[in-house]
Amino acid sequence: MRIAMVTDYYLPTLGGVQTVIKAHREALEDAGHEVFVFCPLSGPSDDEHIVRLPTARGFAPDGYPFTWTPSAAAGVLLEGLRRHAIDIVHVHTEMFAALAGFEAARAQGIPVVQTMHGRIDVYTRSVLPLPSVTTIPLAAMHRRRMSHDTAQLDPTTPYTATRTARRMWRLMVGQANHADHVIVPSRHFASKLVDQGVRTPLTVLSNGLEDSVLTEVGIPLARVVEPGEDLRVVWCGRLSPEKRPEVFLDAVRRLTGIRAEMFGDGVARTRVAAASADLPEGRLTVHGAVPQSRVLAGMRDAHVLVSSSLDFDNQPMVILEAIAAGLPVVVSDPDLAEMLPAGGGAVTSTPDADGLVATLRELRDDPARITAMSTAAIAHRDRVAQHAHLDALLGVYRSVLPPSR
Repeated sequence: MRIAMVTDYYLPTLGGVQTVIKAHREALEDAGHEVFVFCPLSGPSDDEHIVRLPTARGFAPDGYPFTWTPSAAAGVLLEGLRRHAIDIVHVHTEMFAALAGFEAARAQGIPVVQTMHGRIDVYTRSVLPLPSVTTIPLAAMHRRRMSHDTAQLDPTTPYTATRTARRMWRLMVGQANHADHVIVPSRHFASKLVDQGVRTPLTVLSNGLEDSVLTEVGIPLARVVEPGEDLRVVWCGRLSPEKRPEVFLDAVRRLTGIRAEMFGDGVARTRVAAASADLPEGRLTVHGAVPQSRVLAGMRDAHVLVSSSLDFDNQPMVILEAIAAGLPVVVSDPDLAEMLPAGGGAVTSTPDADGLVATLRELRDDPARITAMSTAAIAHRDRVAQHAHLDALLGVYRSVLPPSR
């Protein structure tokens, strides 16, 4: 098969969507398929399988290159789909690259698979200035190119309680209903999408890690916290309000006997740096944006990974990376419990800093539990590999292809 991955975010920028596409591409190519990535780029690429979409100058929301204009992007995509004889268009985002992908695919009669990676209602609320205002033109531009009329929202749910949230949910559901098949990496997000009106055939299919990442991680050893040793805790992600880095910072401030590291960058970087400035020396190191290899090295050296996000994340790739590294995982969001190995993770009793402090204190004071959790994560390692999910991904592709393809 020849597959076009269409995305508004790709390497070298950092994020879960970028990591998923990289893993898909590597696994598919290893299986003999050909993958082209269509995306905006901040600079040229020498990879002939990456096709640069028209990119705005001087406008990079949250640090990401921005596809503009949608019509120009659709033209580049249409020419690329023809030239590379694409069989499947796989869309990974909901902004203008994605819209261009749908438009070009429909013009060519090519089926579209859509992966719903995350909650753009929460993302826009956290990142855009005056989201109650700025989401209006954003949704309107999206709606002009793709109807939102298929969404049948239930306004009584907590996550659709505001007009702004409903605006973004109509966008998400409308786009999903224009696809031929929808992939969702988690059951909790899939349930919300169906509850809000997604009627397209839907498959819950876990993300996975490419073999190159598993090789770089190596064969992990169960973590052992030596007597008198500080508990080494790592946090990885975008420094943005929806990830709630301040909850992690508050817990680190209040708990002795730990050493913490944060990897990532984003709109909250300055605030995080200021909030951590008065911590005791050695308590917290904020690394900023670093290559994936550095994050994996930090995981190898840590005893615990913490995810402090709440009611936002779908299936964070950093948690899969932590499991591959044999690293116990603590989450604040009960929805994320479904991706934790049995005995390999913990959910805080409350999603605030108090709950995180209590859980980390328990682990700090019970080193044997750290070792047991790490052993459980290592036993689960093969299940987070992309090749474990490749057949299911190919099954989705084949389900939307005409019999002759």
